[in-house]
Amino acid sequence: MPTNNNSCFTPLQRSLAWCQGQPVMPGIRRRLYYTSKQNVVQWPAYSADSGGRYAFATTTGNFTLKADTYWHFIDILAEKSTLTSDAQGEAPSQTQLNKLTAVHPGVGQEASAVACYLNNSDNVFLVQDMSGLWRIVGSRFYETKTTVAQDNGQGATGTASTTINVEATDICPSPFYQGTIVTEDGELSLAGGDTPTAVTT
Repeated sequence: MPTNNNSCFTPLQRSLAWCQGQPVMPGIRRRLYYTSKQNVVQWPAYSADSGGRYAFATTTGNFTLKADTYWHFIDILAEKSTLTSDAQGEAPSQTQLNKLTAVHPGVGQEASAVACYLNNSDNVFLVQDMSGLWRIVGSRFYETKTTVAQDNGQGATGTASTTINVEATDICPSPFYQGTIVTEDGELSLAGGDTPTAVTT
């Protein structure tokens, strides 16, 4: 008779409360960070039980990048940018498809070059929600698809913009990240709050 895996009987589910009147601020903030997955040496950890069931929303640890590589930022129009997540696939292989639409208000040389950086490259993004928490769009398990569209506007009242569309399969909806990142301007802590804070050594 096969041995039962006791971890299969360990409950993972929890109650989910909400206090009436508690505000939930929609949207994402105006600056995101990105880097190529080729730069990532170590990913933050996703927690799982002994049966291999993922039981996390917040990762632990930090991203570690190759020497002389960095996280770069993109400033976006928060009111036109979105982060969504939908279930995909069938049990027991169901995953989440996380989708980021980031609209940058520019079509100049630097904005146009973003398409060269991001198209045909497997990237990971860090996006801040309105509560100040940072979320990961891009997984170590699956390839991230990034496409860039540009609109030069129409007439005197049209709006010019560069739109970055990201589709990233992951185990859960855009996991939360509370670690540090290394940028060209130094190391930043993304542990929450209104703005990233510099890490002093």
